[in-house]
Amino acid sequence: MKFPKLNLRNYKSNTSKSTFEDQKHKTALEISNVGLWDWNITTNKVFYSKESKQIIGYADDDLKNTSEVWDSKVHPDDSDVYYKNFNSHLKGEIDLYENEYRIKCKDGSYKWILDKGKIVERDKNGKPSRIIGTHTDITKLKNNETQLNKSLQLITSQNKRLYSFTHIVSHNLKTHIGNLKNILEFYDEASSETEKKELVGHLQSISESLTTTIEDLDDIVSIKSKVHTNQLNERVNLYNLSNKVIESLKIESDKRSVTIHNALRKDEVLLTNAAYLESVFYNLISNGIKYSDPNKKAQIVIQSIQSKEAVKILISDNGIGIDMTKFKDQVFEMYQTFHGTDRKDSRGIGLYITKTQVEALNGVILMESKLNEGTAFSITFKKQKGL
Repeated sequence: MKFPKLNLRNYKSNTSKSTFEDQKHKTALEISNVGLWDWNITTNKVFYSKESKQIIGYADDDLKNTSEVWDSKVHPDDSDVYYKNFNSHLKGEIDLYENEYRIKCKDGSYKWILDKGKIVERDKNGKPSRIIGTHTDITKLKNNETQLNKSLQLITSQNKRLYSFTHIVSHNLKTHIGNLKNILEFYDEASSETEKKELVGHLQSISESLTTTIEDLDDIVSIKSKVHTNQLNERVNLYNLSNKVIESLKIESDKRSVTIHNALRKDEVLLTNAAYLESVFYNLISNGIKYSDPNKKAQIVIQSIQSKEAVKILISDNGIGIDMTKFKDQVFEMYQTFHGTDRKDSRGIGLYITKTQVEALNGVILMESKLNEGTAFSITFKKQKGL
């Protein structure tokens, strides 16, 4: 019996071609640092390529070949969507499984993974029996995306504040200029020296008011433009800074019989701009003195709450307070006063400048107050590493 002659040349050529294609794909994955996974659903065995393991900090023989070992490392906040998307693919609801999620690395940190997969084999009943997919480290991309979103939010916020600021400038300057124009017209029409003298007095008042407005606006522009990253890296001892401000206000606090308690820890340090933070403390503490209740044993308390990510400074008093139901949306606006128009020491610019300074230091300031009970300010700064 004669056997057909095998075409070994073609056989070798096909085998060589197949090996070359496999090697080409393997090299492409290594160069791109894309991990490969291959799940046999029937046996629940998963092959994870060394690239997949390297992404999360494991050596080639560190991970068991089961789906549970990878599933258990998915961030709890991402696990619901992770399972939902994968099951949708198994059910045939979507042609390709694709998901972005955080996964826990060997060192305890998290990385962002782009996970893709597709059913490549089914059993005789048509149920999925094998899925092949890839893992791609997209941590840098996600961080850039987060930073971009933060920058966009910052720009949007700055644009809103700029619009508000230009509106204030325009309104205030137009008001002063309009008053000047009116007085000058009245002066031209005045028939007596007494009337002209009175109008000159009005001109002087308007001039002083205009000068004050320009100084206020100049202060705000200065705050918004001068703080840079390198100026936010001073090591500031909060206890010492607070004591310095308290001492500078001692005459005023003694005059109004206000007791100031510095409850900050003596070793508490914040990386920030010392001059601006001192100004913030000064404004808030002096406000507590200015609006103390003469019918109470007046007190101001300065303390802080520390967390791993942030420092929250609390400055509270038991003074006359503000009706927040009426003024909640106005407390940090320019030229807003809340304690009666007879107070000549209230220009309505202090809290606006304080908020501007806190935001220049990348902080957040909030206020709670109750009429006849007192006011509490909280200033929160995220902790940062030294440059």
